[in-house]
Amino acid sequence: MKGIVFNTIDNVKKITYIAGKEAMKKNKTKKRKFKKRSLAMQFGILFIIVAIVTIFINGYVTYLNQKRAYSEQCLEYLDQLTHHLNERIKKEEPGFDEFVEWFIDNSDKIKITANYRYDMIRHKDEFFQQLGTGEAVSSAGYIDFSKLDEELKLPYATYRIEYWMTVFGDVIHDYKLSYAYFICPIKDEDHMVSYMFDPSTGVPDDAEDRIHLLVGDHVYENPKEHKYMWKTWEKGESLLKADSVDNQYGFMYTYCNPLYIRGKQVGMLCVDKDVVTINEEVVFLVARQGAVMAFIFLMATMVLFSCIRRFILWRLEDLQDDVEEYSEQKDVALAEEIKNHGGRNDEIGILSKKFSEMIVSLDWHMRDLQKVTAEKEKISAELNVATKIQEDMLPRVFPAFPDEDKYEIFATMDPAKEVGGDFYDFFKVDDDHLALIIADVSGKGVPAALFMVIAKTLIKNRMMMGESPSEALMNVNEQLCEGNDAELFVTVWAALVDLRTGHVIEVNAGHERPAIRKFGEDYEMRRTKHSPAVAVMEGMSFKQTEFDLNPGDSIFVYTDGVTEATDKDNQLFGEQRLNEVLNKNAGLKPSELLPEVTKEIDAFVGEAPQFDDITMLGMVYYGNDRDKFV
Repeated sequence: MKGIVFNTIDNVKKITYIAGKEAMKKNKTKKRKFKKRSLAMQFGILFIIVAIVTIFINGYVTYLNQKRAYSEQCLEYLDQLTHHLNERIKKEEPGFDEFVEWFIDNSDKIKITANYRYDMIRHKDEFFQQLGTGEAVSSAGYIDFSKLDEELKLPYATYRIEYWMTVFGDVIHDYKLSYAYFICPIKDEDHMVSYMFDPSTGVPDDAEDRIHLLVGDHVYENPKEHKYMWKTWEKGESLLKADSVDNQYGFMYTYCNPLYIRGKQVGMLCVDKDVVTINEEVVFLVARQGAVMAFIFLMATMVLFSCIRRFILWRLEDLQDDVEEYSEQKDVALAEEIKNHGGRNDEIGILSKKFSEMIVSLDWHMRDLQKVTAEKEKISAELNVATKIQEDMLPRVFPAFPDEDKYEIFATMDPAKEVGGDFYDFFKVDDDHLALIIADVSGKGVPAALFMVIAKTLIKNRMMMGESPSEALMNVNEQLCEGNDAELFVTVWAALVDLRTGHVIEVNAGHERPAIRKFGEDYEMRRTKHSPAVAVMEGMSFKQTEFDLNPGDSIFVYTDGVTEATDKDNQLFGEQRLNEVLNKNAGLKPSELLPEVTKEIDAFVGEAPQFDDITMLGMVYYGNDRDKFV
């Protein structure tokens, strides 16, 4: 029965696991599709923007090119048209040069109505009835104006002007021009012309006769606006250049072609083409061409996008999915799958290969990191134990001698690393003598801490055996020099205080000067000749000096970590600042004074790192008069 129950539970767990895995797979597929759509959409928008910008630029450049080409074609076309009219005038008007001269002088006599097309037939019949036959009629049937009698010139001029205005009107209509006219510059009048044939002319504005058209109107043509008109007249030949004129008649191109009769330049035949019409024709051509180009470009863009999506985007998305799967599972076996999905040996293939190599390399690094981390944690734990051992070796319980009323003592040590090379010690050699020791081992960290333990133990043992400070350091020096391959040494200040009299015997082996304060006075550094540091070399002796402490006097000793503490600007705390702090707090007991010194050092250093151990020891001697000072 139990077996059935357990099998049922296992099956339920398997089903739940499979269902959860399938759900995660579906969710992942949805995310992948969304990412594909998102990436494809971004590329699609980018391609559309590129296509629109390219079509716009291509259309604009095409418009400019077409406009220039169309303008050139238009000028050739207008030149051919005006040349054709010139040839027609030469053919049909043998004496046109004299006709022009007569017209300039007699234009006010010519009366042309708005119905000149119908009047022309009547005036033609009347003229030929008066003409009859004579020398004025050429062999081709045309009239030579220079051979007409004077009384026939006006009827002829009326009939011919009506004729040519009809011809010019038909040209305007058939060739979609704005204006077509013949002008003849007036001699001795700068830039003045007479409009001889102009079907678009109107009636005079200020004349009583509102029936007849304004024929032979004299007009000033500004050379700044009609630069090429006057250059054509001056050079006497067609320039294939047109003036762009924008006035009350509209914005148009004006093209002129000179007319020569029997080698004499008599005037210019001019036509005006509306710029708007030209632009409309150009825009139509560009639009038609642009539509074709847009269709071709869009089709090419779709094909290109399809290829990019198939050969680039999908491969990138597969790579992305594989990397995401690795980031979730951290399975190094996926490296080979990522490498295989790279496909061809192109940039994406190389990227996949590098990702695969990175995963393998990362796995090795993670394994190494785990080993290193475990080793560091082990070392850290061992250092914590070493720190605890070192702390336990130093006297840390205060008051140190609660039953003793002849003195008060306090000490602190703040190592720069987990374990330090500084140490202090104080102990009673017998009932009447107190030993004070402070020392600083060269170097930092574990080696200095081990050397410190040995030095501390040896010094204490020697002094407990009854040796004076100088004898004790001499013997310890010999012992430490044996096998000192690391060449470590230790600076030591050691003192023996007679608690009955306050007499002090001290040895300073290369250490900082002690600060002594007489009761009611300031702290002063005791300046004596130093002996060399301990363990520098064998056979060394250490000089001891003596001084007396009176009741209420104090001793403050320290290591170089105090005076050599540095701030962020590498400025030292220094002996002067230390003196100022001591004297500012001179009346405090050691247990109060040392924290104040520490506080001043911390404020000075700020955020700068601590490079050396900071150790201090303070003592106040009361003798048999404790009640006077406490």
